[in-house]
Amino acid sequence: MKTIREYFDKTVKQTDKDWQIFSSKLIRREFPKQTTLLKVGEKENHLSFIEKGVIRFFIPKETDDLTFGFAFADTFVSAYDSFLTQKPSTYQLETLTGTVLWSLTYQDLQNIYEVTEVGNKIGRLASEDLFLKKSKRELSLLNYTAEQRYLKLFSEQPHLLKQVPLKYIASYIGITPQALSRIRKRIT
Repeated sequence: MKTIREYFDKTVKQTDKDWQIFSSKLIRREFPKQTTLLKVGEKENHLSFIEKGVIRFFIPKETDDLTFGFAFADTFVSAYDSFLTQKPSTYQLETLTGTVLWSLTYQDLQNIYEVTEVGNKIGRLASEDLFLKKSKRELSLLNYTAEQRYLKLFSEQPHLLKQVPLKYIASYIGITPQALSRIRKRIT
């Protein structure tokens, strides 16, 4: 929980009273690797801050899942469209490593917005963080080749390549594992 306070204190100065209200709503949730956090058709009821771990966003398919996102420690994670609309998710979330989350329910977040001075700003920062990740991924798919996406991923998030199986990285950059293998061979 200390990590969350430090994260917010960088951008939002909270009073001790606001922090007490906010932190009293946080639920610590711990999961082993390869745990499904949310399935297709379920409603997302949590906005979470990752203390430790890696989470994959994907659309399950009969043969190969379509991975479209990852979330790492010290960031927010949620099937945010489902969380905001309170409608069923069209994709799944799964832990790739042992993961510790600090979560707020949808109702608790609404309460924090109402009763704290900084609640709306905290909510805005979380949503901006999730939006920027989504936009960056979409623009990458539109503007770069698969090899450029891999190299950019490698330079911007080298930890991803150490923590995420290559088949998920291949799916994330929009290619097959075999094509990724050829790219890796070519650039080494």
